[in-house]
Amino acid sequence: MFFVSSAEEKRPIRPPRGGSPLFVNLLNPFGFHSSKSSLDQIPTTTEQVVDLIRDRYFSWDYLTTYDFIDFIVSEEDSQIVKDAFLEGCNFILKRELSGYRFVNGQLAPITREEEINEIENAILSTSENQLKGVNIHLSEALKKMSDKKNPDFRNSIKESISAVESLCQQITSDPKAELAKALKTLKRKLPIHSGLEQGFIKIYGYTSDGDGIRHAMLDETNLDQEDALYMLIACSSFVNYLIAKASKAGINFKALPNAPPKNPPNYKPKPHLPADTTPPHTQ
Repeated sequence: MFFVSSAEEKRPIRPPRGGSPLFVNLLNPFGFHSSKSSLDQIPTTTEQVVDLIRDRYFSWDYLTTYDFIDFIVSEEDSQIVKDAFLEGCNFILKRELSGYRFVNGQLAPITREEEINEIENAILSTSENQLKGVNIHLSEALKKMSDKKNPDFRNSIKESISAVESLCQQITSDPKAELAKALKTLKRKLPIHSGLEQGFIKIYGYTSDGDGIRHAMLDETNLDQEDALYMLIACSSFVNYLIAKASKAGINFKALPNAPPKNPPNYKPKPHLPADTTPPHTQ
């Protein structure tokens, strides 16, 4: 049952006559969240709901259309229905040569299957409690990059590298270690090539307090989708790589001390940077 909320009252909205559960679920959120319609404008029959959505859907630009599709996914409770919808959407998006695909339930500017798989595998493999901090950082990086109207590329980059740092902290059981220190300690447990270690130390330097995201990048205006996408893919791949190496080395994340993640479970992204002022990516 859905309600119209106000300071004075909460009144149930009646489902459209003859309406299916899908329309019952969609009616209130569509009317009040997406279109901001008043109560007396809410349709009362299934046919009116269909007409309302069709008329508005075909009048929107592609960004608004994508936002609405994203909204439908966020409102669906059944994982089976959601998975089928996502699969169908990605099929159509690929057929129509769109620059977007659904990645982990988020409509993102990514099209290559191998890149999508790297990101989704990294998010899935860090869903355990001990790696929840890693999972949160990767999810936030994807979310910030995928915002089609107000993308935050700077903080997306920072979230990506923080995911790697958080994983290294878990493996080394040192929740306060910065990435450079954690990687050096990590080499004692995992066989990591020194070139790969130095590569990520340099990437971390790029995003650190000294010369990266929080400092020099404040004066940069050319951070773009490509920068955030590269960091998300690279860090997701490195997370998958480290987890695979840890597994071969006999490291069981469930058996590790339950050290607090870099951010607690109720983590809300800190406004550590001003939002990126780069114009949204265009199709």
